[in-house]
Amino acid sequence: MAFKQVKRAIFTALICVVALTGQAAADTFRIVGFGDSLMAGYNLGPNEGFPQKLEAALKARGHDVAVANAGVSGDTTSGGLSRLDWSVPDGTDLVILELGANDMLRGLAPEITEQNLDAMMASLKKRGIGVVLAGMLAAPNLGPDYAAAFNGIYPKLAEKYDTPLIPFFLDGVAANPSLQLEDGLHPSAAGVDRMVEGALPVIEPLVR
Repeated sequence: MAFKQVKRAIFTALICVVALTGQAAADTFRIVGFGDSLMAGYNLGPNEGFPQKLEAALKARGHDVAVANAGVSGDTTSGGLSRLDWSVPDGTDLVILELGANDMLRGLAPEITEQNLDAMMASLKKRGIGVVLAGMLAAPNLGPDYAAAFNGIYPKLAEKYDTPLIPFFLDGVAANPSLQLEDGLHPSAAGVDRMVEGALPVIEPLVR
């Protein structure tokens, strides 16, 4: 009889451990960095990309978070829209939506970029997933008319969906060779540190 009681006690204890472990996993704030090469960590080391450094920075501030990297180099807003549903799993709390730079570099009509970003934000809202919109600015050589149309996309959509906005994802990094790779387009590891520093005041208040 005593042996059966011991087994029952052990079984009950295991159930409690499993339940507590599951609760801890459920409490983790899950973020997906959804974007292009700027999110993917082009030509950077395994722990040098934006999602990895953001996760480390948030954990250093005491937050229980997991930041997944769903960046695809060369991706446009059209490509992002086509893969959004399977790239952002159920249970995600927040998406950092960073797309549009490749649309701009290819000279695509800003109206297309806006429509695609709008559709992605509407889809995430419908799923109950929060969004931080990472803004981009047009290259000066595209002219003032293009820049006005493109640059206005991000604040316009942030206002429409009442969404936090990082005004310019590459703020402090663009046109700064000391924080860029040799291609003059992508951030170095030090550049990513600067990007995380700029993004934290927007993202940290949203983390439970």
